[in-house]
Amino acid sequence: MNPIRFRDAEHESFYYRMLDERKCNDGYHRALFYTLGISRDTRSHIRDLFDFSNGGIKPGGLVASWQTGSSIRVCRLAFNLWNGWTEKGGERYSTPHELFDCSYAPYFFEAIQLRYPDYCRSQEKNFKRLNEQVR
Repeated sequence: MNPIRFRDAEHESFYYRMLDERKCNDGYHRALFYTLGISRDTRSHIRDLFDFSNGGIKPGGLVASWQTGSSIRVCRLAFNLWNGWTEKGGERYSTPHELFDCSYAPYFFEAIQLRYPDYCRSQEKNFKRLNEQVR
């Protein structure tokens, strides 16, 4: 798999620090902490979004006063990658149409690859073969 693309040094530092703190490196944790690390707001309020003592997401953090349109998108994708979470009655806000309509979209694709590395890896091979056939 290709090296992980981070938004900035703070994003990268946060990602590795959170994985180290949780002592867990599975696809769920990688995708969650990568995604929540994209935004400065979500990094600053990680304890409003993730319960480190119980190891679960905190959807109530979505209504916090510090949230912005972009940080809410970050949280919704992170929570969905964690365990398929969608807001009851607001499922439409977790669709690609709603989530990817922001400047974080390239990093969202990276988060999906972190969560589903086996599926993405097999697709990379197929894309390379198709490109070679087109030439």
